[in-house]
Amino acid sequence: MSFSAGKAWRWLYAHPKVAVGLGIVGFFLLVGLIGPLIFRNPNAMDSASAMAAPSSAHWFGTTQTGQDVFQQVVVGTRTSLILCLGIGLTATVLSVVVGMLAGYFGGLVDDVLSLFINMFLVIPALPLAVVLSGYFPAAGTTAIFVVLLLTGWPWGARVIRAQTLSLRERDFVTSASCSGESFWRIIFFEIFPNEIAIVTSSFVGTVLFAILADVGLEYIGLGDPTGTGWGTMLYWAQNSDSLVQGMWWWFVAPGACVALLGAGLSLINFGIDELANPKLRKERKPKVRQLAPSNKAIEERVEKVAV
Repeated sequence: MSFSAGKAWRWLYAHPKVAVGLGIVGFFLLVGLIGPLIFRNPNAMDSASAMAAPSSAHWFGTTQTGQDVFQQVVVGTRTSLILCLGIGLTATVLSVVVGMLAGYFGGLVDDVLSLFINMFLVIPALPLAVVLSGYFPAAGTTAIFVVLLLTGWPWGARVIRAQTLSLRERDFVTSASCSGESFWRIIFFEIFPNEIAIVTSSFVGTVLFAILADVGLEYIGLGDPTGTGWGTMLYWAQNSDSLVQGMWWWFVAPGACVALLGAGLSLINFGIDELANPKLRKERKPKVRQLAPSNKAIEERVEKVAV
């Protein structure tokens, strides 16, 4: 094991929340990458095994039309992750650019960009998704992507702007400006490295928001009903009255995946907060092994007390 790998393991040991969160998210990423290569057709119907409870043949049971729930969950992992990671990455890039430009330049630029940020802050995600789906019924997943992107970036931009306002007054920024460096280099090579923790936390929070919102919107029927995703599975389970018919596994499987992935992202976010804020850190103290005193040491103590 190299030094860097050993250092990484020690860091993960000192921050168990991040380690557990990375393990959960890494597991879902692995499932999303490999799963669809194994299960080519998760929506294949088999009337002979319809409404079957979880068993060795069907680990998560089957749907009303005989579709294997386990295969749908595995393939739906990639669909949900690609959409939500795409939203998180795009929204984070937009929030970094807008927030840092507003915080660095200040003045009129800050006023205009702050107004732009505040305008999108007040846009409600669910009503906008309903309106777009009504006007563009064939949009499906595209409408959800646009809505979540428009409503997901302003929060991070506001935090990054505030941090940039504080950092632009530091001595290293003044020194870089006096040395003739361009504002692009100052922003992205001097200020941005000091905001990595905040940007990473913003990205993780945006992905978490996108997953929950995407599943919620698909659950009420605003997604692509022909696709395979966790929210779409919940939508069809609701329409088929799965709970009334006793098919609890149809709901539990995708719901548990959403909850588990959300917990993993939350743990990563909590760990990043601890790294960014020293007051939240709880350093692990090494355990000191106490050795029992020898017989000679005990005799010396008894003699001192007797004297």
